[in-house]
Amino acid sequence: MNLLISEELGDLLEERYLRYNNPAFIESDPISIPHRFAEKENREIAGFLTAIISWGQRISILKNARRLMQLMDDAPYDFILNAEESDYRSLSKFCHRTFNGYDTTFFIKSIRRIYQRYNGLENVFTMAYKKTGSVFEAINSFREIFLEEEHFERVEKHVANIRQGSSAKRINMFLRWMIRNDNRGVDFGLWRKIPPSALQIPLDLHTGNVARALGLLLRKQNDRKAVEELTGVLRHLDADDPVKFDFALFGMGVIEGFGRSVKK
Repeated sequence: MNLLISEELGDLLEERYLRYNNPAFIESDPISIPHRFAEKENREIAGFLTAIISWGQRISILKNARRLMQLMDDAPYDFILNAEESDYRSLSKFCHRTFNGYDTTFFIKSIRRIYQRYNGLENVFTMAYKKTGSVFEAINSFREIFLEEEHFERVEKHVANIRQGSSAKRINMFLRWMIRNDNRGVDFGLWRKIPPSALQIPLDLHTGNVARALGLLLRKQNDRKAVEELTGVLRHLDADDPVKFDFALFGMGVIEGFGRSVKK
């Protein structure tokens, strides 16, 4: 992509970023769930669990994420630290698409272990990032720690495996929420030891199609290589905050219907 096209796309994406990185869109977005809480740990846990079930129809995502918070008494951090075996019974019936009650219970217990043994979600990602300088490697390290305890194999499909080429869309989205401080009231900026410049684009069908329609992405699969390719291009437009354009690409795709004719 030559400099002239980059400037034109930069102007377009910057305008759409400013349009869609807006609190007015929070209510219909999964990030609205962690926005219900004020405390750091509640936002982390609510954000992580919401991101994990963020696939399918947004109405269903929001409905089930709210229900999951209710099952934890709308106090996820307190629930995770203090839940007894009897408290997990209410979680056993939770289901979002293929994410079932067993998965829910395992996730809650694994998050509890992370707070008790590793000083929280932020620390797990931050430790790995400091060692490698790579968000993808931090995601891989998190996966290994998260799955340390004995579990059924089925639960593994809900935690992105970058070693198998996963785009890690949901975890990258969660990291965007936690790390970016957009000063616009949307992303939280709670974690300050990983720079926004290191983040990777949360690539899904909409962002991928729009990016291809704009000539920002050549790879046809929505996988890790595509994430690296697209994020690399976006870094030319804003090296300090490349994933801010997630708002632009997603908004253009979902709200404006741009790029729907592009095939995967």
